[in-house]
Amino acid sequence: MDKLLEVREFESITCNEAYQNDPQYKYVNEETFAELENFILEFNENEQSDAIDFLKIGVRRRVGKVIQAKNYVGLIQLKNGFQIQILPKVFSNETEDTKITFLRMLRSMKDFPSKVFNDASLKMDRMNLYEIFIHMYIQEVRILLKKGLRSAYLPVEDNLNYYKGKLMVQEQIKNNLVHKERFYVGYDEFDINRPENRLIKSTLLKLQKLSSSAVNIKEIRRQLSYFEMIKPSTNYTKDFSRVVIDRNTKDYELLMRWSKVFLLNQSFTTFSGQTTARALLFPMEKVFEAYVAENLKKVLKDLPWDVATQDKGYYLFNQPRKFALRPDLVITRDDQSTVILDTKWKSLINNPRQNYGISQADMYQMYAYSRKYNTSEIWLLYPINGEMQYAEISFVSYNNNDKVETKVRVFFIDVIKIEESLWGLREKLKNNGYI
Repeated sequence: MDKLLEVREFESITCNEAYQNDPQYKYVNEETFAELENFILEFNENEQSDAIDFLKIGVRRRVGKVIQAKNYVGLIQLKNGFQIQILPKVFSNETEDTKITFLRMLRSMKDFPSKVFNDASLKMDRMNLYEIFIHMYIQEVRILLKKGLRSAYLPVEDNLNYYKGKLMVQEQIKNNLVHKERFYVGYDEFDINRPENRLIKSTLLKLQKLSSSAVNIKEIRRQLSYFEMIKPSTNYTKDFSRVVIDRNTKDYELLMRWSKVFLLNQSFTTFSGQTTARALLFPMEKVFEAYVAENLKKVLKDLPWDVATQDKGYYLFNQPRKFALRPDLVITRDDQSTVILDTKWKSLINNPRQNYGISQADMYQMYAYSRKYNTSEIWLLYPINGEMQYAEISFVSYNNNDKVETKVRVFFIDVIKIEESLWGLREKLKNNGYI
């Protein structure tokens, strides 16, 4: 792990030396720029349609070719060892605050394989995301070791001087035609050398080579001492196929998901890593949605309201049933009134003439929600930014009787102070006379 470039969402990367110190651009040399460009094109060739959504190749006047980070956040490691760390654009200039907030947001995703991250001694500003993920894996291994590694009855074949288990007739004839005193047998042995443990050892050995953090390497070496009697996996795919998560192996579930990421170069998203490059990328739209949903449920838990996520109750057309409507959050109050909330990971602008940057397609979507769910109360939730910190925005549609048909309110979420933000939203939702 040689060099690291830190980029925020929507920032641009150039290889033009004239812009090396320009605050509007991040600079890399031509070789690294070309590798990153090839990395993007590889995904396009593999028909991974989301590839264009995380890094966009373009050309700017006088600057030349640029690569812009978009809505995916995480880490890319190129085959030459150069790393590009993309951080979310949150309302903070502190890198450490941004990383801590991002990790909190990731933990809200049901597919993210870690719920543990509370090491206050970890120096976030000095560690890249990959090292932080390695640290998370180490923490999960530590928890497993405290509970104890599991053993299992594993099938064994061996040529013994005594009889045990079941005689393997064909192997007996093949190996012991002369040695009548020996028995070629098959039997089950209670052994710690099970697939899950082999995969964990292989992961630790790989991470020991990849990590550049003295703290992580020291802990990996310590943990490997517990795996001395376990052989590393020689066939990752075969061993993963043998893993069965049940009540006896529940403690291995998160570790197996992490091990797939590290050993098979998989990512937590639709992107799969290559043998020459790795990508751990997260779609911020989904991360933001999961983070808001999890915390809003906590803030509203004492109220007699039902909160549903990704509701699938309605379609835009009934005959045939096509184009499902799936608002991010549907709240049904105790008086049976309905509130629709939809999250949008986008920075709005303080310009009414440009509709504050709200897309027309999003408004059509909100109007469809209003009609199908028979509610006038619609909320669009955006991340806060300095420009729109105190803005109050709403749009109202009236029917022929001058009654409110649809009212779309915009509310800004501070992801760093998520609980405080959502308590403000709670107060507005409780005010039934707000419409």
